Amino acid sequence: MFSGIVEEAAVVVAVTDEGGNRHLRVKCSFADELKIDQSVSHNGVCLTVVALHGDGTYTVTAIRETLDRSNLGDLVAGSVVNLERSMVMNGRLDGHIVQGHVDCTAVCRSVEEVDGSRYYKFVYDVPAEMAAKGYVTVEKGSVTVNGVSLTVCDSERDSFRVAIIPYTYEHTNFHCIETGTRVNLEFDIIGKYLSRLMEFSR
Repeated sequence: MFSGIVEEAAVVVAVTDEGGNRHLRVKCSFADELKIDQSVSHNGVCLTVVALHGDGTYTVTAIRETLDRSNLGDLVAGSVVNLERSMVMNGRLDGHIVQGHVDCTAVCRSVEEVDGSRYYKFVYDVPAEMAAKGYVTVEKGSVTVNGVSLTVCDSERDSFRVAIIPYTYEHTNFHCIETGTRVNLEFDIIGKYLSRLMEFSR
């Protein structure tokens, strides 16, 4: 489980395909603190550390379903990826409850600079039956974009905007996002549970 507070925007140094799997070798400042089998969020996707290399890099593996559902299949050597280690349960929950299970991808439709910050508009396509199960955004609710916990504004049926302050822009891969960039979305788990309970009560 994660909080959506990105620890580091790290660099993918190598991508290797093996059958339907893709191995990502990532370089980050805390690689030497990781352990085999540890969970780390990569652009909001929970992946297991499978190898440590002793040079500030480690490897994780994404299966075909993960590649199809997320933007991890878009990553190449040199790509910047948002990292977060799993949440410590005796700490503060600074973001919101994030599972690391990406629901779908969205596409950036616009980036607007306003008074030193930036507004990003994202458009996504979720079938009506999934929307009824809570796979939607709500005004002032929470959403995870590439693993970043954010507050929704201008929520519509298939789109929403988020405001990105300079610190978040500089310390996550939001500085790489432009019109046409594909990102990972995880909708709020609380909204999914509430929608499911309402479905049972009908």
